Amino acid sequence: MDALIVTTDGFEDSELIYPYYRLQEAGIGMEIATPDGESVTGKIGEEMDADLSIADASESDYDLLVVPGGNAPEDLRIEAEESIDLVREFDESGKPIASVCHGAQLLISADILEDREATGFWAIQVDIENAGATFVDEECVVDDNLITARYPADLPAWLSTVLDRVEAQPAAAD
Repeated sequence: MDALIVTTDGFEDSELIYPYYRLQEAGIGMEIATPDGESVTGKIGEEMDADLSIADASESDYDLLVVPGGNAPEDLRIEAEESIDLVREFDESGKPIASVCHGAQLLISADILEDREATGFWAIQVDIENAGATFVDEECVVDDNLITARYPADLPAWLSTVLDRVEAQPAAAD
């Protein structure tokens, strides 16, 4: 079982670090993809090394996609169009996409929210709704393969749901 986190500078530190280590603790292989394959720094200064560039990431190599929030999702939409393609590929495959807070901005750009339920940070509620989704103000919202959360306080419930979901699915072919 392997998971991929897509991010860039300005990620919300806890929204990347908590799933990164919690999923590893559960025995899930973790990799971080950034636009240039270089290390990135969070909003409060946490530096994380990248394993590969987003352009080199392939949906077929992973069982789960994690999209942390902060400023990173907005920047990914602008500087790394391949991140949008990757989200679409995960959605088309039916593999889980776990997004928290502003991570929903990447889901919006990938145009995968039409007729679905999702949550995210309150300030992007109208964006989520304009993308065709029903915004649900709950700590964790599941709609088919999408698992979304609002903000850092929701991380425990969100990760518990993510782990339940990935443990129930077959692993990607190696």
